[in-house]
Amino acid sequence: MIRNIVRIDEDKCNGCGLCVPACAEGAIQIVDGKARLVADNLCDGLGACLGDCPRDAITIEQRDTDAFDEEEVKKVQATQAAGIAAKSAHGHGGCPSSRLMKLDSKEAKPAEEGASRQSRLGNWPVQLNLVPPTAPFLAEADLLLAADCAPFAYADFHRDFLNDRTLVIGCPKLDDGQAYLDKLTRMLQENDIKSLTVVRMEVPCCSGLVTIAQQALAASGKQIPFETVTIGIKGERR
Repeated sequence: MIRNIVRIDEDKCNGCGLCVPACAEGAIQIVDGKARLVADNLCDGLGACLGDCPRDAITIEQRDTDAFDEEEVKKVQATQAAGIAAKSAHGHGGCPSSRLMKLDSKEAKPAEEGASRQSRLGNWPVQLNLVPPTAPFLAEADLLLAADCAPFAYADFHRDFLNDRTLVIGCPKLDDGQAYLDKLTRMLQENDIKSLTVVRMEVPCCSGLVTIAQQALAASGKQIPFETVTIGIKGERR
């Protein structure tokens, strides 16, 4: 029969997995690092997964395929629920790369000589592609958008930037800037973000991260404090 059904562009898909929980019918799974439609008869063609893809890799097309099978969907949902329950019983659940977590980020005391310093990261995940706009840790957050390289170049990144901030990271040169812009705009629109700070590297391409933040802020219609910090490639703060 000819009907609407999901199509996944594997060239665009980066395997982030955000579409998997968005598909209530269990029709999408991550296989070999890519999102795949595992069975046509599990897809209702309504496209609930579309808005959760940060790379616009999912579309709806019309083609000749199997009819939607609601009874088979119920079997798959029951199997998935049993699997989730089993994982929870053993302290596991969900893909670690995209499992939303608010971490204990109480201000660390100065480390004693020779001791490891405590992480001040307050949320997981941190990659902008993996953070949904509705993540609970975005509520009333002081949002920190940092270039991927910044925490490596700036030795005191945790101490100076992470206290009481929610972190997202990205690279405007290597990743999809439009996807970043769309995601950040939705984050600002759908949450009461208190402030936005961008930590960029001094290299010219990193100015794109500032532009994305400025455009997202303008598109959101929000009026919040905005700050940019530049880090030199030798680790100095400018």
